[in-house]
Amino acid sequence: MLALRLHCGAVRLDDNYAGEPRVSEARIRVTRAGVCATDLELARGYMAFDGVLGHEFVGVVDQSPDSQWLGRRVVGDINAGCGACPTCARGLHRHCPNRSVLGILGRDGAFADHLWLPVANLHAVPDAVCDAAAAFAEPLAAACEILEQVHIHPADRVVVVGAGRLGHLCAAVLRLTGAQVTAVARGEKSLARLPADVGHCLAADADALAGADVVVDCTGDAKGLELALRLVRPRGTLVLKTTVAGAHQVSLAPVVIDEMTVVGSRCGSMAAALRLLERGLVDPLRLIDAVLPLDQAEDALRLAAQPGVCKVQLTMAA
Repeated sequence: MLALRLHCGAVRLDDNYAGEPRVSEARIRVTRAGVCATDLELARGYMAFDGVLGHEFVGVVDQSPDSQWLGRRVVGDINAGCGACPTCARGLHRHCPNRSVLGILGRDGAFADHLWLPVANLHAVPDAVCDAAAAFAEPLAAACEILEQVHIHPADRVVVVGAGRLGHLCAAVLRLTGAQVTAVARGEKSLARLPADVGHCLAADADALAGADVVVDCTGDAKGLELALRLVRPRGTLVLKTTVAGAHQVSLAPVVIDEMTVVGSRCGSMAAALRLLERGLVDPLRLIDAVLPLDQAEDALRLAAQPGVCKVQLTMAA
């Protein structure tokens, strides 16, 4: 099999990848996978990951301990909990202290011909959702998680700082609440992809948006976080959708002085994401800049890291 592996800090294709079959898990033949900012950060040394990259995927089950999944097109929850700890018993498998995370922590990922996941993590893809859209299910689910954590009212002003891969999906989901949603980006090219009912603003002019009820930081950058803090109104809510790799210093005094609510937000419901895609309420295809075959995966990572490039996807051989 072919896979894009990160090993000892170097990313390279491995055409002799044997994979790591896991007992009682389904094997999925990957058909399409997306490159995201986390993949790029992992390649730079974030979390010291060693293994096959990739966690945004769609594929077909070709081996399974549960025969009803055989031949079905699926996406999957990327977090695999141990199922035995108190955290898992509370239904919080995404936070299991012993979890593995597809292509991120202790588990080979989707930039390969095949991957393995527990059957409990699988979600069938509706026929109406094409592979290109289904590969967005994981980041779209992360965007949906905001609405599980924060009650956004139709009269609210919401600002999404960082109109990149995840920021676009967050803005597209949050606009469905009826709230006034504005996305902030460094360049005009990113803003041009937004849905027509989402406002837009360049980062240089973003201080004019101060006083927002909810601000979502999708920048993964210390300066972006500083901007997000400035835009939240007193007793407003700041949602952190990305982490900042490396050491950074941000004053938390405004959080105390303005009595902000700060919400960390990570993965979300794949079922909710698939419903939005099936009903056409979110169209992620406008975000795709390039589609490359798996044997050009190294080029795909380099392309995805270029300024102004939003989403690069990989296709796997049939």
